[in-house]
Amino acid sequence: MKRKVAVVTGTRAEYGALYPVLKAIEQHPKLQLLLIATGMHLSHEFGYTVRELEKDGFHIDARVDMLLSNDTLLAMSKSIGIGIMGLAQTWEQIQPDVIVVLGDRVEPLAAAIAGSYMNIPVAHIHGGDTGKGGLDESARHAITKFAHIHFPATKESAERIIGMGEDRWRVHTVGSPALDAILNEPLLPPKIIAKKLGLDLSRPVILVVQHPVTTQVEEAPEQMRETLEAIVEIGYPTVLIYPNSDAGGRRMIGIIKEYDKHPFIKTFKSLPRKEYLSIMKISSVMVGNSSSGIIDAPSFGLPVVNVGIRQEGRERGKNVIDVAHKESDIARALKRALSDKKFLREVKKCENPYGDGRAGPRIVEALSQIAITPRLLQKKSTY
Repeated sequence: MKRKVAVVTGTRAEYGALYPVLKAIEQHPKLQLLLIATGMHLSHEFGYTVRELEKDGFHIDARVDMLLSNDTLLAMSKSIGIGIMGLAQTWEQIQPDVIVVLGDRVEPLAAAIAGSYMNIPVAHIHGGDTGKGGLDESARHAITKFAHIHFPATKESAERIIGMGEDRWRVHTVGSPALDAILNEPLLPPKIIAKKLGLDLSRPVILVVQHPVTTQVEEAPEQMRETLEAIVEIGYPTVLIYPNSDAGGRRMIGIIKEYDKHPFIKTFKSLPRKEYLSIMKISSVMVGNSSSGIIDAPSFGLPVVNVGIRQEGRERGKNVIDVAHKESDIARALKRALSDKKFLREVKKCENPYGDGRAGPRIVEALSQIAITPRLLQKKSTY
């Protein structure tokens, strides 16, 4: 009998990282994939990206609504509770042998809590990372304590997990699965993606992805404005993708709508996985505070202007320029990223600290072999 592996995905970005894992589970003779869509995937406000999962050929085994259409911390807190209830009911219905989650958002947190309390082993990808992404930091480490199997992306993250009292035998350093698709899948040709998105490739392309920081909710709109003022000053073709649904995100969207009247700014609620990676490949610089700039961008030799504290402390390549949420600083960094020849030479040869593009098979092989026993479920701090 195949081992039933339930994978939870709630956002476009997390799905992009999980995609290689999903494909590897499907192809493994000893595993059965159960795919759970929740969070932003089921929101028309954020692009109803569950359709992308279906277009990629995946069967959705359960849809769990948990996202409240509200821009407050109260709504985020309530969403976690709704998610725990809905996912607990789903676990009761589909009876998975193991649950897989990735990252640090409310969806994996709810899934991990519900699974752990039902004595279902939880495997956590990308635990042990660190940063100042508001509540993301707390959620990430909370998931680590609820999880029974850990798949950190780097050795540093693995040691951080062990430092939190987790057994070494539970920790498998695999790299980031986000790199698997970048390094192993063909992307769209530049002319095709440019035509699809209405871009002029005779000039440098800027990619903007900026999210709210949940400990700076009130500042989120003005932070978005500072970034977009810098974009207007530069005036190059820009692909601007909506922020996530965390508190403050909808107010940021309100600011974005003031700026997408500029003809050189192309705004999208979301982009399909392959289109997003193809845009990264042809962009001259990325700006914002997305983890994609830290994890994905080095593999493209793509300069990144990382704004604010959200990714502060996270391992990074030499492609990243850190700046504050200030228009003049952002514009200055963009100009450097576009024209500083010494910096650009370093970027083109920089190493990606997040692995070699073979994380998916490593994760899936471990999932197929780990013994599901009382020892796995019974956790005890090592200190």
